[in-house]
Amino acid sequence: MLPEGQSLSGALKARGVSRRRFVEFCSFMVATLALPDRFLGQVVEALGKARKPVLVWLQFQDCAGNSESILRASHPTVLEVVLDLLSWEYHEIIMAGAGKQAEAALERVVKEEKGKYLVVVEGAIPLADGGVYCTVAGRTAIDLAREVCGNAAASIAVGACAWDGGLVAAKPNPTGAVGLEEAVPGITIINMPGCPQNPANTVAVLVHYLTFGELPATDQYHRPLFAYGRLIHDQCERRAHYDAGRYVEEWGDEGHRRGWCLYKMGCKGPQATFNCPNVRWNDQTSWPVKAGHGCLACASHRFWDTKSPFYERLPQVPGFGVDVPAGEIGLVLTGAVAGATILHGIASAVRDRARGETGPTEEQKTNPSDSAKA
Repeated sequence: MLPEGQSLSGALKARGVSRRRFVEFCSFMVATLALPDRFLGQVVEALGKARKPVLVWLQFQDCAGNSESILRASHPTVLEVVLDLLSWEYHEIIMAGAGKQAEAALERVVKEEKGKYLVVVEGAIPLADGGVYCTVAGRTAIDLAREVCGNAAASIAVGACAWDGGLVAAKPNPTGAVGLEEAVPGITIINMPGCPQNPANTVAVLVHYLTFGELPATDQYHRPLFAYGRLIHDQCERRAHYDAGRYVEEWGDEGHRRGWCLYKMGCKGPQATFNCPNVRWNDQTSWPVKAGHGCLACASHRFWDTKSPFYERLPQVPGFGVDVPAGEIGLVLTGAVAGATILHGIASAVRDRARGETGPTEEQKTNPSDSAKA
């Protein structure tokens, strides 16, 4: 934890994080949160003065992919600021303590920081047979979640499993797995689905909380709108190929090599909302569709059940028909332009004829040059 009275900016300076790097990080967070540039100063000031909030990270029915996602973030600014932004008191993967020592740390946080600490939950929570399918230190996941999340200032469910059960809850779901919100209803929660979550979005939620004292605006699933408010299809760099009727027909074909639309290969982008095309992964360099694989809609509700088979084409979506070839679309567009030109000519002729029958207006008599322009 931070020494008494030390601010975040002081901790960053002690770690060798320059003021410039800190401001760059804040600028990146403002962009991720889709805030106007004028909020940069407010974010810099708020984070610079912030005291480290205590955070505990719980892992239940999970693959540890979300922990790996945030711990392996290679962008040095994000990693350094995240580590200094929070006082991680409990996280099975990274904490030095083990056994009774580790559990004592968690108990202390719940007791001494009640109503002030933050909780990140990774993994689904089984409810079948009293929750015996996931236990930590002899306690069931549901028991721990109720106590720890029930006494927190806010809980963040990261990844598909923590949101709605994810892979573990896919049919037939023998353990009765559910997401955190269903397991512990009524808590203050924000859901960060994805398989795994994008660390930039998770950090942005924490930055918003530290800056404004509240969680960001969410949709009906309690997902932050800045990350889940727009269709992937509308942000995709391959969208122009979709509109032009240029599609990958099979893996490795000419269209695939040229970066054409993956809709026919089962891409779920037209039905999925996420900011993958903008925030991306690996230092914002790429994301699945750019790399040549269709979107699986991993941030969508129960995507393992509702979006599979993953390589099966979606039903018709708005826009040009997927079976209309690019050449035919070109003819349609050419015909539309020609038709519009003809209609414009007819309208002009009708207008001129009407003027000729009624004679020039008083204004045209006064300004004959205007009549010529008409």
